[in-house]
Amino acid sequence: MIAIIDYDAGNVKNVQKALEYLGFECSLTDDAGIISAADKIVLPGVGNFGDCMEKLRARRLDELICELVNKGRPFVGICLGMQLLYESSEESPGVKGLGLLKGSVKRFPETGLKIPHIGFNSIMPTEGCTAFDGLGADPFYYFVHSYYCDTEDRSAVAARAVYGIEFDCAVQRDNIFASQFHPEKSGVTGLKTLENVLR
Repeated sequence: MIAIIDYDAGNVKNVQKALEYLGFECSLTDDAGIISAADKIVLPGVGNFGDCMEKLRARRLDELICELVNKGRPFVGICLGMQLLYESSEESPGVKGLGLLKGSVKRFPETGLKIPHIGFNSIMPTEGCTAFDGLGADPFYYFVHSYYCDTEDRSAVAARAVYGIEFDCAVQRDNIFASQFHPEKSGVTGLKTLENVLR
């Protein structure tokens, strides 16, 4: 069973629908017991870094996530769910993230492009990353974000994308996979990515 963590952030229902379409048994929940018993954990989300960390802490889910991930539980983060894995974000100065990945979240610099970055964009997968098996070169995914992740451990970067600057758009390390893009909103390509990761 897959636990989709519900912490009053946006977009969680879309992730649930995508996983159910793929045939996965899943539960949208903030219940610590259900999350602890799950085979895999998904942390989706759209919203403000600081607000969402506060919601996780209010439910003590921050501690639970870190405990389970550190014990090897398979974990998938999507959009804000990727950003929350890092140590900090320029969106919410002084607020600590989960710290499961070394690095920080930064605002896109002014390059003449509109911020937020919204729409489909191609990515450049890292060679050997199994999340993108069967998807060809430079697959397209749907993005909506004003901030990007800057990963300290470059060996964890699973894919990069370009929007004014080149940035990390997916990471894969041990039992963690996370993406800045929304696979659940990226059609067949996104569904195949979720299937690759969760199977």
